[in-house]
Amino acid sequence: MSDLLQMDLFKEILSIESTSGKERELAMFLLERLEAPSKESWEVGDGTLNLLFSWGTPEVVFCSHMDTVPPYIPPVFEEDRITGRGSCDAKGQFFSMYLACQRLAQMGRTGFGLLILSGEETGSFGAKAFAKTSFKAPLVIVGEPTYNNLVSASKGTKSFEVVFKGESFHSGYPSYGRSAVDMFVDFMEDLRGASFPSDPVLGRTTFNVGLLKSDNPQNILSPELSCRVYFRTTFKTDEMVSEWMREKARRKQGQIFLKERGGDSPAEYFTLEGFPTKPVSFGSDAPHLTNFEKKIICGPGSVLVAHRDEEYILISDIQKAIDNYINIYESYNKRIR
Repeated sequence: MSDLLQMDLFKEILSIESTSGKERELAMFLLERLEAPSKESWEVGDGTLNLLFSWGTPEVVFCSHMDTVPPYIPPVFEEDRITGRGSCDAKGQFFSMYLACQRLAQMGRTGFGLLILSGEETGSFGAKAFAKTSFKAPLVIVGEPTYNNLVSASKGTKSFEVVFKGESFHSGYPSYGRSAVDMFVDFMEDLRGASFPSDPVLGRTTFNVGLLKSDNPQNILSPELSCRVYFRTTFKTDEMVSEWMREKARRKQGQIFLKERGGDSPAEYFTLEGFPTKPVSFGSDAPHLTNFEKKIICGPGSVLVAHRDEEYILISDIQKAIDNYINIYESYNKRIR
């Protein structure tokens, strides 16, 4: 069957909601519909599944994730463009990989697999669970939207839960209390002014604030505000960011409470001569896939449309990705011979 004719399969894949935690229905569909000599599944532990499709004993494993960020957005096919949740991140990735695997099988190749994981968007739970299995292989190719470039390096992540403790009082007399909201604003001004150095490979360190919560009425000073601060760190700033946050909590002991939630360190990735490369600022399952000696990250589409309501992928990019994945497989095998 030609790659273009299988677009109906892609439409079915996109029509099944698989926002994080709801991947099981899609996993069962893929187990039934994808064709491979060997099919395996593992429970992740939260009701979701990891899947492995194998052609012989895999030495090279293509890998991406089936979960998506919310909300679910159904697919729309318009000439070369496919919109909908997961079209780019990352159903378009594992669909391209599946078609590449089929082509490789038609070419008489063997010794490769397709690993489809759950839970990437909420902490790489599927990858962490798979890393605990006995499976090992020399190379994994992780599908993420990179314009089909191979990732040379990626930023790290650091996540912190921060609680600001104020003193509640009538808002008409703010001098008698302490607003946790004001404390948060002061903290954010300090953070924006922090002089984290630019990295020659990965550039600036960035951050985002989420899960911001303060339930006080408008006429009462906030006694508490909580949030999460999520950093994208570089080789220069990975530890520096943690020290900066710890020092802020030390200086405001009893007023600012810090919980370090972990993350990944910035990393360099395996590349092959003759393929375009670039650094990226996003995270992936790659750091957690410790079953593999070498890791490549690449795939169709742009991260700039991932997680957006207008997320899309081009059919032409999927076609390029299929060829690219086959070329990576062939180039790697030539390299190790």
